[in-house]
Amino acid sequence: MSEKPELPFGYLGAQEKFAEFGLATDNYTEPEITAQDNQLEIKLKTSKPVKVTCNLIACKDDKETPENVFTHTRDKTITLVVHFPTSGYYKLQIYALPLSDESKTLPGVFNYFINVKRALNAVYPFPKQYAQWKDGCYLCEPLVLHEGSSLAKVNFKCCIPKANAVAVVAEGEWVHLTKDGNENWEGKVALSQFRGKGIKVTLNANFGPDETKYSTLLEYNI
Repeated sequence: MSEKPELPFGYLGAQEKFAEFGLATDNYTEPEITAQDNQLEIKLKTSKPVKVTCNLIACKDDKETPENVFTHTRDKTITLVVHFPTSGYYKLQIYALPLSDESKTLPGVFNYFINVKRALNAVYPFPKQYAQWKDGCYLCEPLVLHEGSSLAKVNFKCCIPKANAVAVVAEGEWVHLTKDGNENWEGKVALSQFRGKGIKVTLNANFGPDETKYSTLLEYNI
């Protein structure tokens, strides 16, 4: 186990804009966390629409792995799903901005310091999250997809506010998802033929008024 690093004064916890942006901690109110294994869910409450992004930094070598944090939102709760590659100490830096703000720079709003005791679960990158995903979207499944996944009939289920249509696209093949009564989009997609080919699988949504225009929300790589 690497030694506990020194952190600058004022680094831990809420930063200047955290409360101003309508954010509050939920299940982890203290900024120092001891995680018994290498999977963690951190929830934040929000009183106004915000976009959030994160960076995960291993303290032992300062390696950044933002692809090991997945962010999604439902019912005014932002959930950060964090998969740590190894045991040891990590810094989880959270950045946010009101959804109405067009600025490209998101200020740091909260910093966690996490001690991961054991890394027993295999870790794969989460899908790449594009800008419009931050607009209140939520992913039920699949959180990860890789060439070792079961790809015969992958069940996609997500909530995408204001979407007119949602589709999964791989190598030009489109599979449209169906909307249920709970505002979820769902469908099964066969991806076995793409296994191990480094194919990008994207989740896309149409928000209108042009029915032919789709925005990419998530991007998996198999």
